Order: sequence, then C-alpha cells, then structure tokens
Amino acid sequence: MTLKCLIVDDELMARKALERLCDKRNELEVAAICEDAEEALKVLKSQEIDLLFLDVELLGLNGLQLLDQLPYMPLVIMTTSKTEYAFDAFQYQVNDYLKKPITLPRFMQAIDKILEQKNSVAAKTDTSPKIDSNDIFVKEEGRYIRLAYQDILYIENVGDYAKIRTNRGSHVIYTTMKTLEEKLPVSIFFRVHRSFIINLSKIVDIEESNLVIEEKVIPISWN
Repeated sequence: MTLKCLIVDDELMARKALERLCDKRNELEVAAICEDAEEALKVLKSQEIDLLFLDVELLGLNGLQLLDQLPYMPLVIMTTSKTEYAFDAFQYQVNDYLKKPITLPRFMQAIDKILEQKNSVAAKTDTSPKIDSNDIFVKEEGRYIRLAYQDILYIENVGDYAKIRTNRGSHVIYTTMKTLEEKLPVSIFFRVHRSFIINLSKIVDIEESNLVIEEKVIPISWN
C-alpha cells in the first residue's frame, strides 16, 4: 500500500524535516509540498491525496480553515508546535496530532496507526448482533446489551476489560480498546489516550494535558 502525501507548512525547515521523515517509509510518496493553504487547496482539487500533513498556523488561511474548504477528506495528521489545538483536532476527527519538533519514533508511530486504520476494513469476525448506526451491542456476563451512542460518556481500559461509562452507569466487558475503537464511529468517538476513548459531544472542559467529561478528568496523550 502506498499513500500519496501532501505536506503543508509555512516553515521551510519544517517542510524539509517532514519530507525526510516521509522518505524513511516505503509506504509514503510525497506528491506535493506547499507553504500555504491556497496552494494546498489547488493540489487537493487537482489530484487525490491520501494523507495530509497539515500545520495549523499558516499565513493567510490557517490549517483549520483549509479543512473547512476541502473537496474531500483525506487522512489528516496535524503538525504544530502548540497543544492548544487539541480540541479542534477532536472536532475535525484528525487521525493524529504531531507536536513539533517531530521525532522519528513518534512519526513512525503515527504512520503505523494510519496504516492500521487503512488496513482494518470490513471483515468483522464477531457474531454480535447489530442494528442501526446509532447503537452498539456489547456482551456483558453472557448476554448482549444495547447501548445508544448518545448515552456513552467514555470508555476506559481496565486490564483485559473495557469499562463503558454511560449516563445510567457502567458496563465492564471483555474486549480490547482497539476492537471497540474499530466498531465505534469516528464522527462521535475519539481515542485521546491509550486507555481512554471519549464521546466528543460529552466534553465539558479541555486543557493542554487533560479534558473533563462530567466530573471525570481524562488525560490527553498524543504519544
């Protein structure tokens, strides 16, 4: 699998650094490099880009304004020297968020995550019953329980189990966070930490390193 990439950053050294990092992965092909959103928009309208490396603070249109004007939505990795755009990243459902200066291990981790998302298509091997797109069935103590997405506040990893916190209480099920993440719609849920998946609409407050849902303080980690 080869992903056609577009790098958008108004800093020359940042563009070159990202290009060098991309060269270290055979799966990545840098199709274009732009220094502003207007130029990037022309590229995105003229060809199909699979993966967009997007700096937030650009001259003219910023990165978020560019996302609002995209003709289609590629995979997106935000790159920025600040963490204050974390909430915006949640809202746009970006695939990852790299804080500058970007290290090689962190870059590799982000690309592995992107490729994993691309590869995890169809083929659901479980036999759990399914209904419409507003609900999920989870198996707890030998029986299936129907949970509406709107009732789920967050999901927390507890060893070999996952605790699903809802408006009415909690459900502890035997599964992995990865399995749940693949089942839940990315337009509603976002994995903010290796141990937490949150419902975006339930966020009460957000700071640099954590957010609050009801009275629960949940850590944010992009590593």
